[in-house]
Amino acid sequence: MNGVQHHRRLFPLIVIAATFVGSGMVHAQTTDGPDLSIELVDPNVLRVCADPRNLPFSNDKGEGFENKLGELVADKLHKKLDYVYFPQATGFVRMTLGAHRCDVIMGFPQGDDMVQGTNPYYRTAYALVAKGGSGLEDVATLGDNRLKGKHIGIVAGTPPATNMAANGLMADAKSYPLMIDTRLDSSAEAMIGDLTAGKIDAGILWGPMAGYYAKKASPPLHVTPLVKETTGPRLAFRIGMGVRPADQNWKRLLNRVIQENQPTINKILLDYGVPLLDENDRPIRAETATKSP
Repeated sequence: MNGVQHHRRLFPLIVIAATFVGSGMVHAQTTDGPDLSIELVDPNVLRVCADPRNLPFSNDKGEGFENKLGELVADKLHKKLDYVYFPQATGFVRMTLGAHRCDVIMGFPQGDDMVQGTNPYYRTAYALVAKGGSGLEDVATLGDNRLKGKHIGIVAGTPPATNMAANGLMADAKSYPLMIDTRLDSSAEAMIGDLTAGKIDAGILWGPMAGYYAKKASPPLHVTPLVKETTGPRLAFRIGMGVRPADQNWKRLLNRVIQENQPTINKILLDYGVPLLDENDRPIRAETATKSP
């Protein structure tokens, strides 16, 4: 299991105001296309595998961006929407998608072989979160001399921890646990709380969490995706949906929904503060949100 997947499963670790434009091609597939009854638990219901307490991704109140994406997909496919909730810890895929209790995980890093991935619908990166006026707002690489001697929050075992160690930043770092019971705790919330209280000078979080919690802080915090690293593990990842390896028709149908609704998907993500990146590491903002990842 790679670092971004572990990190996503912390929060526990793996978005609306938009007009949903109907797609005749997608609708045709749901009525006249391949028979999905063999692949899906119930072809009339979009059954989503999700975590009950994993904001900004999902929760059992429907408040996460993956909940909103589920609503979008269900609407486009003319299906009812239902959830199978299970904490995103060890055994999540096996107990949900693998057990045929649900048919799609709304967010999964591309390249992870635990599931079959759809085409990615967003790309983001680990990011540095800092206060305004701290002098660290525009730090874009962990090799920046302004970070020397600073107390930086990092979730243990995530990819940027390797980069921090290579730059001699771990001696003054504050480490937050990777594996936690997200029903009771949140390393992201704890880190942002320490940052706003002045206990640390900056924090490094997976992009969606960095953007979400920075946007909620008062005053809002600065978020800089770490896309200029030249050594260490990659810190940017593409995220798609996850389905079972045998579900080829289902994957193709989801790919079509993603392709035809990318602008709406981008808007949902941006509303939650997700720092979206194009393939050249340039930010995708509201005015350019029609671009694909």
